[in-house]
Amino acid sequence: MSKYIIYLTVLFSTVVTAQKNYTTLTETAETIVSKAKEDNHYREALTLYEQAFKQYPDSINASDLYDISVLYSRFKENEKAFNYLQTLSNSPKGEYGFPAWRPFLDKDVEEDFENLLLDSRWKKLIDDALIKQKLFSKVLQEREAEFYQVNTVALDNLKEEKAIYDKIRSSNPYITKNQRDYSISFPINDSTKTSFFIHLPVNYTPTKKYSLLFFLHGAVRYNRLLDYQTAEINLGMSNKYYTKYADLNDVILVFPRGDKQYNWMTSDDGFFMVPQILRNIKKVINIDDNKVFITGHSNGATGSFSYLMKQPTDFAGFYGFNTEPIVNTGGTFVENIKNRSFINFSTDQDYYYPPNANDDFTAMMKNLNADYKEYRYNGFPHWFPSFKESEPAHQILFEDLKKHERNPFPKKITWEFDDNNYGNIDWIGNATLDTLKLKAKWHKELNFKITKWLEYDDNDELKTIDVDKYAFDFPRQSGKIKATYNNNVFTVETSRIKSFVINISPEMVNLKEKVKVYVNNKLYFNEYVTYNREFMLKSFQKNEDREQVWVNYINITIQD
Repeated sequence: MSKYIIYLTVLFSTVVTAQKNYTTLTETAETIVSKAKEDNHYREALTLYEQAFKQYPDSINASDLYDISVLYSRFKENEKAFNYLQTLSNSPKGEYGFPAWRPFLDKDVEEDFENLLLDSRWKKLIDDALIKQKLFSKVLQEREAEFYQVNTVALDNLKEEKAIYDKIRSSNPYITKNQRDYSISFPINDSTKTSFFIHLPVNYTPTKKYSLLFFLHGAVRYNRLLDYQTAEINLGMSNKYYTKYADLNDVILVFPRGDKQYNWMTSDDGFFMVPQILRNIKKVINIDDNKVFITGHSNGATGSFSYLMKQPTDFAGFYGFNTEPIVNTGGTFVENIKNRSFINFSTDQDYYYPPNANDDFTAMMKNLNADYKEYRYNGFPHWFPSFKESEPAHQILFEDLKKHERNPFPKKITWEFDDNNYGNIDWIGNATLDTLKLKAKWHKELNFKITKWLEYDDNDELKTIDVDKYAFDFPRQSGKIKATYNNNVFTVETSRIKSFVINISPEMVNLKEKVKVYVNNKLYFNEYVTYNREFMLKSFQKNEDREQVWVNYINITIQD
């Protein structure tokens, strides 16, 4: 072994050891502060921070600079507090890659530094932060403008309907991007906005179509919307294996940001976010429409499952780590999974959803012949993705993603819903309920009982408790559609359905021959279907889908 290699090995070992010792000291200090009841406890924590800073100056991070400043402010040692705050303000990056000035503009900052507020140096810190914020916002706006730049594709100028269809299918307005990572603002409504973070492959080229994977974060009740996101919070830590295998497989990663009101699990207020973000991206990035996927952890995994149950049309497949397979905003109609696929990575020590319930759910999926797989990892708690042992699970996910793709024109559809907002699946659109009708005999409720659950006791030990609950709730009456097509003939059965639309593609039917639609054994339609220019353009503008292109539609209203 050369002297140079030995030197590098010793240097690396020294850096790792220093970082470990620094982390031990600062995390101990943080724990003391969280449990402190008297001033001497805070002093003890302060001593540990100072020891860590003195012994390991190269390991000092923005979070600890902030925390030690809070402690000095508490003891009215303003000089030391401002010295550390100024160091923080001048740092190139703050906690988790956010700008170092960001904490000074946080709504809780005055509470942390109440003893400094009358000092002139405090006002200067805030003024400096506001100036930096303005400059930072300008850079963000410029990057976002560059992200959304595309070439113009003039569809309206084409006169022949078939030419419009062909142009949509071959459309490529995309141009090269200057960055790999973008934080893009996303308006939720007129007064509220959040952001999404997108990570492109290293050699992204606009002439190639790419797979895309959404990652939905968990803990939606405790997160908050962010107007800006960083690579550090999305691509590292428990997401590091997503980043590793996305980069190896040229997969685009997208990270939306939700909170307790606007998310993908607890409320329909934010359920539109992921499909709309996808459409925004499709306008400017060359996405393979048949290879768009959703994954997530915990609440994010439940969100992934919810899109499968309620709005799967845009997506090819769904994944979840430590999933509770349930829809919280309505009924959980598990037969809907037959339209797509789901892979769940579960653990045997999960308080979020117990292994016995996963066993029963998996058995139900097998009975339905659904494309559902569960991989159980024993010996791990709910936060399984944080462990290095989760890497094989991520490998399974990306292997499935590589071989999986959406069939945009499935021959068979089974769809159940209890909210007219979700009466759409592939070529069945705008379905509406009529819950005053009698339920068809084949329209059955699927459910099972859960009798055991895991929870932590006061000593943070996991215990098994007895419960008596059904896996799913059904707060509203539902309607259901079963539909197939072959040789220009559509055959549909309905239960509690008032009306629906059949979207037509020349990939599905021969437009030179009549199309027949039978509903509940009655002939409802027997005519030629032609290209509809206005509908085609509006549909593409709405969906931004170059594979699932609709050229016309058939309106069906059920007659009693």
